[in-house]
Amino acid sequence: MRAVQIEEFGGPEVLQVAEVDKPEPGEGQVLIEVSRAGMNFADTHQRENSYLARYETPLILGGEVAGTTSDGRRVVALVPSGGYAEFAVAHSAAVYDIPDGLDEGAALALLIQGLTAWHLFRTSARLGAGESAVVISGAGGVGSLALQLAKPFGAGRVIATASTEEKRDLCLALGADAAVDPASEDLTAALVEANDGNKVDVVLEMSGGRVFDACAEALAPFGRIVAYGIASREQNTVETGRLMRKSRTVAGFWLMHCLGRREMMEEPLADLFERAVRGDLVPQMGETYPMSEVRRAHEDLQGRRTSGKLLLDPAR
Repeated sequence: MRAVQIEEFGGPEVLQVAEVDKPEPGEGQVLIEVSRAGMNFADTHQRENSYLARYETPLILGGEVAGTTSDGRRVVALVPSGGYAEFAVAHSAAVYDIPDGLDEGAALALLIQGLTAWHLFRTSARLGAGESAVVISGAGGVGSLALQLAKPFGAGRVIATASTEEKRDLCLALGADAAVDPASEDLTAALVEANDGNKVDVVLEMSGGRVFDACAEALAPFGRIVAYGIASREQNTVETGRLMRKSRTVAGFWLMHCLGRREMMEEPLADLFERAVRGDLVPQMGETYPMSEVRRAHEDLQGRRTSGKLLLDPAR
């Protein structure tokens, strides 16, 4: 079968389309014929071996797939690796049926990114009724879903950041009350101004570096910032004294800790699927890249030239 395999870690140039053996499912596993693989910013970390989990080469990238099982079920699945391929093997507990009325691309958008947005608000930030919420990178895969979930989940004023005017307009269309350029010279002041002059209650942050620091300074007493990515590759240091003086909370979230806890996956995903089928939640779909252009896909991801959910077509 065809797959995207790397022999060494590095930049997009290490991505190779190769002929490899078709995987064989073991006990408790399901073989899926992949129609679409989901692509996430985390895949660029996996390619560099700079993510939270560590890998060994040779490695087939990709952590999520949509396709068909041998008994004809339409499913999405999480896989530890091996998603950028014509066939993938997933543990049966990480396979979820796609409901009628929802296409595979939209289901993939809701699997990792939708579940992440759901848990950021519900599990980590514990968003309260009427609280203000800031969504960093609101035009991205997680951000675009978080913006749509914020007010149904009880948020008051919702603020997004996005790097271009076009993306900021999209954020406003998705439910943000204000959209801010993250490159603003004083991002803390810009966020407070966008919140009608008030400090903010909740920030969903995936950039790191100066953006994280600016958002942390914009928090009101008892405000919470949840880090779920480090797109800038810049780590941050948090001082406990500064947290105490402002009664602020810093949390981290990684969806992989929900795996093995079926109730943290199945029920939220069913909620997301139902909202999407009703039309209350519309996944923003980005480009579908042929497998032969996987390098361009990763270059676009790292260059922040994408918006919405990116897919890989293993048949092209």
